[in-house]
Amino acid sequence: MLEPLIKTGLIDGAGVDPAKFDDPLLRVADLGLDSLGLVEMLFDIEERFGFQLSDPLRFQHMTFAEMVHAIEDEVRAHHGGELPVLQDTEAAS
Repeated sequence: MLEPLIKTGLIDGAGVDPAKFDDPLLRVADLGLDSLGLVEMLFDIEERFGFQLSDPLRFQHMTFAEMVHAIEDEVRAHHGGELPVLQDTEAAS
């Protein structure tokens, strides 16, 4: 699942308060990201999985859970229906 990877990227890379993720209805717009913070997190996902996400601005109008699900769907679509195993330590957190 990509949720830990995305959370870590947002906490470490964009300075999002980890306590925000306790809210199951957390909206991406409520993460306090500027557009660059969101783009950097999405670029990291694209770089790791080797493709460009379609219409990344749509994530601003989703809950965090919806965004994670949408990203996972796109990763699966580009990798034969599977989520590739990540080999680095960030994916294990």
